[in-house]
Amino acid sequence: MHRTHTCGELTLADLGKTVTLSGWVQKSRDLGGMTFIDVRDRYGITQLTFNADDDASLRASARELGREYVIKVTGEVIERSNKNAKISTGDIEIKVSNLEILNAAKLPPFTIEDETDGGDDIRMKFRYLDLRRNPVRENLILRHKTSQEVRRYLDSQNFLEVETPYLIKSTPEGARDFVVPSRMNPGEFYALPQSPQTFKQLLMVSGFDRYFQIVKCFRDEDLRADRQPEFTQIDCEMSFVEQEDVLNIFEGLAKHIFKTIKGIDLGNVPRMTYADAMRLYGSDKPDIRFGMQFVELNEVAKGKGFPVFDAAELVVGINAENCAHYTRKQLDALTDFIKRPQIGATGLVYARVNEDGSVKSSVDKFFTPEQLSAIAEAFHAKPGDLLLIMAGGTDKVRKQLNELRLEVASQLGFRNKETFAPLWVVDFPLLEWDEESGRFHAMHHPFTSPKPEDIPLLDTNPGEVRANAYDFV
Repeated sequence: MHRTHTCGELTLADLGKTVTLSGWVQKSRDLGGMTFIDVRDRYGITQLTFNADDDASLRASARELGREYVIKVTGEVIERSNKNAKISTGDIEIKVSNLEILNAAKLPPFTIEDETDGGDDIRMKFRYLDLRRNPVRENLILRHKTSQEVRRYLDSQNFLEVETPYLIKSTPEGARDFVVPSRMNPGEFYALPQSPQTFKQLLMVSGFDRYFQIVKCFRDEDLRADRQPEFTQIDCEMSFVEQEDVLNIFEGLAKHIFKTIKGIDLGNVPRMTYADAMRLYGSDKPDIRFGMQFVELNEVAKGKGFPVFDAAELVVGINAENCAHYTRKQLDALTDFIKRPQIGATGLVYARVNEDGSVKSSVDKFFTPEQLSAIAEAFHAKPGDLLLIMAGGTDKVRKQLNELRLEVASQLGFRNKETFAPLWVVDFPLLEWDEESGRFHAMHHPFTSPKPEDIPLLDTNPGEVRANAYDFV
């Protein structure tokens, strides 16, 4: 028997038991005539003790163990004198009577610790070592538990899990297809699915009114932090429903997952139109965990003699409250940030609201004190606030200011990963203009329906047609 228990389950209730554990050597240390070994498996860590007074040869063998050796030990559970509250087995240790090396190991190229000294490249090269670290393992466990809860909830809502084919015919969607040559049909190719869209529509017309699967999708597009060539999505479809039915079902799914996995009650999820999201945040997936909503300034900033503002389609800014202390170096860094090719802005105007209520800006010579005060009033700014303003084409400058907003929020610690503020973004445009092809394309996908009241606009102003489309962000 390789083990009677895992490395994360023994407690004071097991004192006096003879147990067998198997796992990896996390670390070892000598103290006087004793050697202490931390042995690790996926369930936790248990401390082992080897005493030279009891068995000198056994202790000598223990001293030869290196990091990541795979070992099997048998011994007695005893109470630990120096307890460790950070681990579940911190009240006990194993007094080892037998040690067997199952597999020796070379010195790892990086430390197998939560805070490793290995960079991304080396960790990807030795992925099997990286997978031994707690954060990576916890992510996989979280994913597993989430998948289980998704299935449990959707099953309770009468959804059927149906697997759809991976080798399909290429269809026009949002990105390029990955293609697979057919051996049986030379010169012809299968495509890997960007989504199971066609198949779930077939299921709907076949009478399967509620379908889901946790499915792998493939898209041959440029890599970004939030885009991978293959990814997994919770794919669903419903028949005989309206938008409100869909929103309620999947808001319920989100609430169920957060409650069962994180112990968090989400409450009612707010809704925001796409138009408002772009106007207030410059993004169709706005981060609403903090303020800094956009303030449009055309009425108070244009026509005052500052060429950049006067030539712009939109002048817009954010109020970084209580940030007037930002130094010139910090402001220059923000300017350099938005000038990066990925963002493409040409410059940044800033204004500080002083303690006496006066406003000092980087473009003072173009504005009177009264005009600067009017700009500050548009932000509802107070003494100590920092106003960050950009100008340009409407769509472009909104996206650029969104990047600046997120960067400032990150610097201020507003983007806490343990704080959640989801929302529905609704009423997306049905179509978007593609400069390269010179025509409109479906913003989401060709199966999205227009809002009935906007159908007449398809012939006159297709860019203004809203879709029955929505995102949970």
